[in-house]
Amino acid sequence: MRVTFKIWRQESNSDDGRFVEYEVDNISEEMSFLEALDSLNESLVQQGKGVIAFDHDCREGICGQCGVFINGRANGPHSNTTTCQLHMRSFKEGEVIVVEPWRAKAFPVIKDLVVDRSSFDRIIQSGGFITAKTGTAPEANSILVGKDIADSAMDMAACIGCGACVATCKNSSAALFTSAKINHLNILPQGKTESSKRVLEMTERMELEDFGHCSFTGACEIECPENISISNIAKMNFDLLKAKLFKG
Repeated sequence: MRVTFKIWRQESNSDDGRFVEYEVDNISEEMSFLEALDSLNESLVQQGKGVIAFDHDCREGICGQCGVFINGRANGPHSNTTTCQLHMRSFKEGEVIVVEPWRAKAFPVIKDLVVDRSSFDRIIQSGGFITAKTGTAPEANSILVGKDIADSAMDMAACIGCGACVATCKNSSAALFTSAKINHLNILPQGKTESSKRVLEMTERMELEDFGHCSFTGACEIECPENISISNIAKMNFDLLKAKLFKG
C-alpha cells in the first residue's frame, strides 16, 4: 500500500512549524496508524533524518496519549475511537493523509505531534479527589451505592483525558473533560461532602488554563473515544450555579 503522509513538523513551541510530505510505499493495510508512523520513522533513521515525534503508550485505546488530527478530524475518520485503534485499511491507495497536533492555546506544541496536556493535570489537582483516611480499605457494603449511580459514575470516570474534546471544539473548551471528572465524584456518597467546593475550584482552574467556553454544539461528544455524554456539561453548569448561590 502506498500513501503520502503530510505531517506537521515543529521543533518547539517557539518555532514556526510546517507541513512535510513523506511518500511511503511499504505499508500494509492491516497495520495500525501508529505502526505506519513507526515504519516511516524507521526509514527516516536509515536516511539519517530526524524522526517524527508523537505520543503513545498503551496502544490499546486506554491511555489517550496518541491523539492527533488526521485529515482534519480528531483521531481520524471514525467516531468514538483513538488514533491507536485506527488501521490503514481506513485509507485508500495513494491517499494523502494530513497529520497534525491538537490545536489549542492550552495545549502548546512540544515537538511535532506532541502537545503539553499538563493543563488537564492541574484541573484534576484542583479538586479531582476525595478526602479520605488512608489505611485498610473499608468493607465494600459499608457505604451502599445504587447500581444506577454506580453505573453512571463509571461512565463518567471512563474519560481517558486524551483532549479530543478540546481539539475538536471550535472554542477549545475543556467542559466535557472537566464535567466528567467533577460529576463522577459528585454523584457518589464519598464525594458529596466536597461537591460544591470541587465544582467551584475545578471550573475556576479550567478558566485559568485558557480553555474556551462551551457553546454546546456537541462535537466533543462525537469525537470522544469513550462516548462521554454532553449531559455532563449541563449537570456541571447546574451544580456550579447552585454552588455560587449558596456560597454567596
